[in-house]
Amino acid sequence: MSLLEVEDLHVSFATPDGVLPAVRGVSFDVEPGETLGIVGESGSGKSVSTQTIVGLTRGARVSGQARFEGRDLLTTPASELRRIRGAQIGMIFQDPLSSLHPNYRVGWQIVEMIRAHESVSRKDARQRAVELLELVGIPTPAQRVRDYPHQFSGGMRQRVMIAMALALNPKLLIADEPTTALDVTVQAQIMTLIKSLQREFGTAVILITHDLGVIADVADRVVVMYAGKPLEYADKRTLYHQPHHPYTEGLINSLPQRGDRGSALRSIPGLPPSLLRMPPGCPFQPRCDYATDRCRSDEPPMRDVEGGQDHASACWLPPDAIGTDAQAVLRRRLASHDDGTVERETAVDSAASA
Repeated sequence: MSLLEVEDLHVSFATPDGVLPAVRGVSFDVEPGETLGIVGESGSGKSVSTQTIVGLTRGARVSGQARFEGRDLLTTPASELRRIRGAQIGMIFQDPLSSLHPNYRVGWQIVEMIRAHESVSRKDARQRAVELLELVGIPTPAQRVRDYPHQFSGGMRQRVMIAMALALNPKLLIADEPTTALDVTVQAQIMTLIKSLQREFGTAVILITHDLGVIADVADRVVVMYAGKPLEYADKRTLYHQPHHPYTEGLINSLPQRGDRGSALRSIPGLPPSLLRMPPGCPFQPRCDYATDRCRSDEPPMRDVEGGQDHASACWLPPDAIGTDAQAVLRRRLASHDDGTVERETAVDSAASA
């Protein structure tokens, strides 16, 4: 049994303009000790999915299942969820300055979190707080434990958040954009720290990010999300070397490459759709180079893809149209035809079998 099994998760919010479907049919699982990356542009539903799992989306309409060690967190009472958060599921949020209380010393905040879950003396909890700060690389932790959040740099505040998340040795750590606000050097240090602590404690990690470069360094498996739903699942190696969905291809091609100095950055044309006014068919089709009439009318289901273990994609492209070479062939073939549906779909089928 997986440590966490999320099945057909739907999350929506009532707004003055109508019901906003923020998450639409998300399913994934996390094994003990592994790192699952969830990647996608802003607004794709990454954070809402994981925050809903631990009961942090108040007022949302939620359906589906999220079984943690066999127990459905979505039907667990709030009082029980409070005991699970922190003790068994740790959270690292994107902005540590807004997550840490500015009026309390960081040591006090770590101590209170520990004592909320364990019957230990304040002295023992404070000693553990010092040890945790040392573990995450805070210099002179016995002195810094008395400092306030504003006395730490951005990278150091994130280290404090990691210390708090790991204080009770949780089985699962959810890291929601933990390095977005940091410079590249500090970002690398934080990700190295998370990996080393994961190896030491055997913690499973869900890493939420828009940065495929970060995912490449740490993830074992990857979920690509867009417009509130998953578009592709794969292990890391398969995703980077044999992407199937055009959205995944676009994200990978957007990564800066060696030799790009002086040239324009590559990007996916267009913008993600409004979740209040979703286009018919595939949500990505208005931005897709391979869209056919079928894409514009029918939303594709998640289907297995050839060439990779546990590889699935929600795309009408043939299952064997994978990898950058196959996608390049598709683009050349489609470019040589007009916009007729039959000719475009014939080109796709021909390129896939080439």
